[in-house]
Amino acid sequence: MDIIKLNAQPRQETGKGAARSLRRAGRIPAVLYGANIESRPLSVSIQELERMFNNPQYTRGLINLAVEDSGNRRQTVMIKEFQRDPVKDHYLHIDFYEIKMDQKISVMVPVTTTGTSNGVEEGGILQIIRRELEVYCLPANIPEQIEIDITSLEMGDSVHVSEVPLPENVEIPYEVDFTILTVVSPKMEETEEEVLEEEGLEEGAEGEGEETESGDEAEE
Repeated sequence: MDIIKLNAQPRQETGKGAARSLRRAGRIPAVLYGANIESRPLSVSIQELERMFNNPQYTRGLINLAVEDSGNRRQTVMIKEFQRDPVKDHYLHIDFYEIKMDQKISVMVPVTTTGTSNGVEEGGILQIIRRELEVYCLPANIPEQIEIDITSLEMGDSVHVSEVPLPENVEIPYEVDFTILTVVSPKMEETEEEVLEEEGLEEGAEGEGEETESGDEAEE
């Protein structure tokens, strides 16, 4: 299995000032850690990250990370946390977690649908409740997506997690047989939207009251 490659450099300085200097130089701070290794501060090129995210090979989320001072040794890692500036959409920080190819891991995989539901053709609306599912498997067996055929679904039908077809050697850990998707009637959809709107208005009114009270206390 091909795994996308990414290069990193060791990082000596830490703190906000050092992070700003890195970003001005086209890099962002990173950290590499794992179950059996010491945490290491690193930095990676923003340009390389963007190329990686746009590469079709990255669909499985596995990375062969090479740290500059480690010679030719590459470590198989996954991104554990990725921070971006919500306003400017700039990369801020990234955490890598080392994994072993012979040890199972839990990852989130996107849910996709195929076919056209009979219920939708009759005027129903497809509601996808879970757009990602947690799967447990070896890194080499991580599926690119969980595909669900909705062709036979009628109005009012649902697909639960216990009914999801899975590739060999892949599990979905769950305790409750929750709903993944369902086909609802337009009337039910409208009713749910009205309830959500009413709840939002009520919460807004309560929030305003709370702000007034807290404001009065602050002035005191």
